[in-house]
Amino acid sequence: MLTRRTFLAAAGAAVIPRPGLAIAAGPLTFWGPPAAPSIVLAHAVASGALKEIDASAAFKIWRTPDEMRAGLSSGTMEAVIVPTNVAANLHNRGLDVRLLNIMTRGLLYVVAGEKIMGIEDLRGKTIAVPFRSDMPDFVLQRLLARAGLNPQKDVKFDYGGTPPEAMQMLLAGRVDAALLAEPAATAAILRAKLGLTHLARAIDCQKEWSRTIGGSGFIPQAGLAVTRGFVDRIGQHGLKTLQDALQATVNFVVNNPLRASLASVAQFGVMSPVVAEAVPYSNLIALPASSVRSDLESFFSLLAEDDPRIIGGKLPSDAFYAL
Repeated sequence: MLTRRTFLAAAGAAVIPRPGLAIAAGPLTFWGPPAAPSIVLAHAVASGALKEIDASAAFKIWRTPDEMRAGLSSGTMEAVIVPTNVAANLHNRGLDVRLLNIMTRGLLYVVAGEKIMGIEDLRGKTIAVPFRSDMPDFVLQRLLARAGLNPQKDVKFDYGGTPPEAMQMLLAGRVDAALLAEPAATAAILRAKLGLTHLARAIDCQKEWSRTIGGSGFIPQAGLAVTRGFVDRIGQHGLKTLQDALQATVNFVVNNPLRASLASVAQFGVMSPVVAEAVPYSNLIALPASSVRSDLESFFSLLAEDDPRIIGGKLPSDAFYAL
C-alpha cells in the first residue's frame, strides 16, 4: 500500500508528466469514500442517470486516503470524490487532475455525550480523529485555533484510523468525542441508542466554522475530481452531461433519502435507514467547481496558513477547474 509519505516523496522527486496518466480500459468506474456524497454518485450509477455517458458505468468505494491518492496518481481511478485539498495538491504537483464540482457544503460533526456542547468544551478532552493530516483533521485544527485553543496542548488527539474505528472508540468510552462525517455520525448516534446511552452531534463543524471564521459556514470539503484520461474519454460535453445528471440526482436524494440510500448501503456496510437519516445532515450539493472558485480559494488559503504543502504550495490555476 502506498503511504502518504512515500507518495509525496516520489511526487517531489519526479513530477509525473501530464501524459503519464493512463487511460483505463473498460466501463467507466466512479469512486467515492464511505461518506454522504457517495450516496449521490452510487444512486446516479444505479438509477441509469449516467447512461448517456456510459450505460455500463460502475461505482466503487475507496477506503483510505492512501488508496485514493495511489489510484489517482496511477490513473487507475479516473473519476473520484476526494477532499478538495487533495485535488489541489495533486494538480499543483503536476498530475492532470481537475475538479469538476463540489458535492457538499460540509458534513463534519463532533459526536459526543452531554458534557461537550461547543468547540471550547474540547479543552482537556480526548477526541478520536480518523485519517491524520487529512481534511477532517485540518478542519478541526483550524476551528480549535480560531476558538483560542492550542491543538497541540489543549486537546488530545487519538488518530484511530478509519471512521468506523473512531466510532467504536467513542462507543467503548475510550475517548470523549469523535470527529465523524456523515453517515458515520448518524451511525454512532443510533448505535448508542441501542446501548441505552446518549450521543449527539455536539458540534456542527459547519456552524462552528461560520461562528469562528465567518461566512455562511460553507465548507467546500469534497468534490468529484477527474483525470485527463477521463476527460479524453467523455469529452467536454460529457463533463457537462455528467454535472447535470449529478445535480438532478442530488435533488432526488434530498427529496427521497430512503429510496436513494438503497444503492449505497452494501458499499457503506450500514443499514439503509442509517444512510437515509444522514442525508438531511449532509448538506449535499453538486455545484460546478468554477462557480464556487472564490469559496474554494478562501478555504484553501485558510487550510494552508500554517503549511502551504497541504494544497501543493499555491492556489491552483485556471486549468484546475474542469467546469
